[in-house]
Amino acid sequence: MPTARESLLEAAGAALAARPWPAVRMIDVAAAAGVSRQTLYNEFAGKTGLGHALVRRDAAWYLDGVDRALASSGALAERLAAVVEWTVRAGRERPLARALLTGCWNENLPVPAGRGLRPGLPALGPAELIRGVRERADAAFGAATGGQEGAQRCELAVRLALSYLIAPAEPSGPGHAGLLRVLSVTSPRAGVR
Repeated sequence: MPTARESLLEAAGAALAARPWPAVRMIDVAAAAGVSRQTLYNEFAGKTGLGHALVRRDAAWYLDGVDRALASSGALAERLAAVVEWTVRAGRERPLARALLTGCWNENLPVPAGRGLRPGLPALGPAELIRGVRERADAAFGAATGGQEGAQRCELAVRLALSYLIAPAEPSGPGHAGLLRVLSVTSPRAGVR
């Protein structure tokens, strides 16, 4: 059974999907979660805290998907392609994930971490997510699968995938399939695929 916090985050996420953040009302989120408004305030201290928690939840959701892509079986290029596909899909499906990945925020989203946050909370944005991807790739790619070069390639792949979120390909263009072909090229230095 989900905790009150999880239920509130789910309800807030659904509300945000239906309307811009300024129109999301705390009383409606509490009612949708089946808890009192006081419970919501006890968990998040207010709408700003709830917004920050939503942002952190989407960052964790994205990085969990990166972990799944890196853990998939296959050669290095196939795993990198899975990370690219996940990054593009995550950015297209969820506005908060897109804003976190690209740094492009608007008034329809909660204030991101590091911008108007309570002191002491870490900033979240493209640099922090890319650092998280790099750390995960470093852990996933041992010496047998490319090691440091694999982590560098993963970071590069994500940075290239972000370009497809910031400046999408034209409908008649190659889309991110062209990027996947680039990633499958053999590295002459390391012999890694």
